[in-house]
Amino acid sequence: MKPRILSGMRPTGRLHLGHLVGALENWVALQKDYDCFYMVADWHALMSEYQDPSNIRQYSIDNVTDWLACGIDPAKSVVFIQSDVPEHTELHLVLSAITPLGWLERCPTYKEALEELKHKDITTYAFLGYPVLQAADILIYKANAVPVGEDQLPHLELTREIARRFNYLYCNSRNKAPLFPEPDAKLTRFPRLLGLDRRKMSKSYENAINLSDSTDEIKKKVQTMFTDPQRIKKTDPGHPSECNVYAYYKVFNPARTEAAPAETRYR
Repeated sequence: MKPRILSGMRPTGRLHLGHLVGALENWVALQKDYDCFYMVADWHALMSEYQDPSNIRQYSIDNVTDWLACGIDPAKSVVFIQSDVPEHTELHLVLSAITPLGWLERCPTYKEALEELKHKDITTYAFLGYPVLQAADILIYKANAVPVGEDQLPHLELTREIARRFNYLYCNSRNKAPLFPEPDAKLTRFPRLLGLDRRKMSKSYENAINLSDSTDEIKKKVQTMFTDPQRIKKTDPGHPSECNVYAYYKVFNPARTEAAPAETRYR
């Protein structure tokens, strides 16, 4: 049997190019060697969108449409909506009972979310317990690995700690085989793709090129992109490493040929 992968996305908006190069292209490639479970994480979306959850259903449909268009094959992968499987919330409750509060309070991703989403009130019990639900999502399918970036490793380690604690309390102490495997990280390297304004590409910042944008919408957005903020005059040398358009060019045209050193082309 193939090793099993579990991954998901929160339907909090339309998917953009950051999702494509940061996750979806990797998801498609993983279908070859893994038994893949790809989840629309609508319960997770509710934790930040609880004040107005009216768009979650439509975004769920839109997101899956984009997944299919990018190459996710239902014949090779299981595609499902989190809330359609009640066992997710049932296991979440069980794991909540054994997870120390201190583990959650020192989780770096929780602290980062508080900083990034200051415009929303997420100082709630549910958002603090977000990692426990995520652990339930992974453990319920006994996933062997989870595709993550290096910045998400602490979050996955929390899932591993919860699995170890469950196995110790209910399996090891009773001379039973561990119920949940400790999932490994499937590290992915995300290409550096910032938003139109050089901040992190985000739906909240309105600086993204969406996968479902029309040709005209894409052209209009690209024309607003920051290029080289250090180049004041046309005669000044360019700085390709600082040019957002050039960063996109490297990602989406990897087979390009260098006719001349980049610095000279940017004069």
